[in-house]
Amino acid sequence: MIWFLEGQASQRDIILGARDALPPGTAIHASHRGDRAEITGLADISYQEPADPAERLAFILDTALAHGIRVIVAGRAGAGYEVHREVFQRAGLVLVTGGTSLETFERVDDKSQFTAQAQRAGLACVPAITVTNADELVQAHAVVSAQGEACIKPAVGIYGQGFWRFRPGVDRFRCFANPDAREVSFSDYLQAYTAQATRPAMLVMPYLAGSECSMDMVCEAGRVVACVGRRKQGGYQTFERDGAAVELAVRAAEHFGCDGLVNVQTRDDAQGVPHLLEINPRYSGGIGYTRATGVNLAGIFATRRLGYPEPPRQWVPGVRVRAITVAAIVSD
Repeated sequence: MIWFLEGQASQRDIILGARDALPPGTAIHASHRGDRAEITGLADISYQEPADPAERLAFILDTALAHGIRVIVAGRAGAGYEVHREVFQRAGLVLVTGGTSLETFERVDDKSQFTAQAQRAGLACVPAITVTNADELVQAHAVVSAQGEACIKPAVGIYGQGFWRFRPGVDRFRCFANPDAREVSFSDYLQAYTAQATRPAMLVMPYLAGSECSMDMVCEAGRVVACVGRRKQGGYQTFERDGAAVELAVRAAEHFGCDGLVNVQTRDDAQGVPHLLEINPRYSGGIGYTRATGVNLAGIFATRRLGYPEPPRQWVPGVRVRAITVAAIVSD
């Protein structure tokens, strides 16, 4: 049996992928801290996790042992479970967090450390300057913008929160009228930045003009066993399984010791050369789209962890997908 703990909303897609690949009768458990029946209700058995971290850990251990669960998959809070890996091992449970040790999370969660590590490993990545105050921000912007457009993002964060592209002469109201464009002038950003004495560390870096590729993959102790890349093309997403971006993402995941369902993001420069952006040691929000290629990543992951034959991979070329919103019934 396998238990998927709280993750992204795509936890629903993970459950469905595992269900289609596992032998009949193999129980799937799922849980979430919120009332998310549209996600967890697809499992054979579902739970609502306690909000308190200490209570949650005890609940997970007790429940897993009571139900004979073999594999526990951390979704969103991998590092929080990784610190307790020995506790799970002593209980005879297989814990999958996204990494094999805390070192993986320490190296990828802080983007400044991640960039430095990637550069030392010879992995092409976007060079970045870490700033912690207004003077450093001004200096970093001067250095980066001398080579072209600059952008900024938090040293620690997810979902692209806090990312802004500096565009000279952009309408001052644009960041309010169209925040999804993520465009602001440097002078307006600096004015807002200096309104508070202290700020978290930020990264100033060149803005790459090419497209972004999001690589969903199955890793086992630092080895990639399956991978599908997603690239946004207008309102659609296309897929790839080879090429420079895929090769870079695979090298990065293996170098940083990823383990489980993880996501690696790259972005091309103006010449189409991919550069590493970040590694997320957890499954992405869009991993469910990859099923359209004939590769069931969640199924491959679940079957291999439980010792069953993995589902066949029948790559379908030329697929494009587009997200739509559907209603999910959560109660009678």
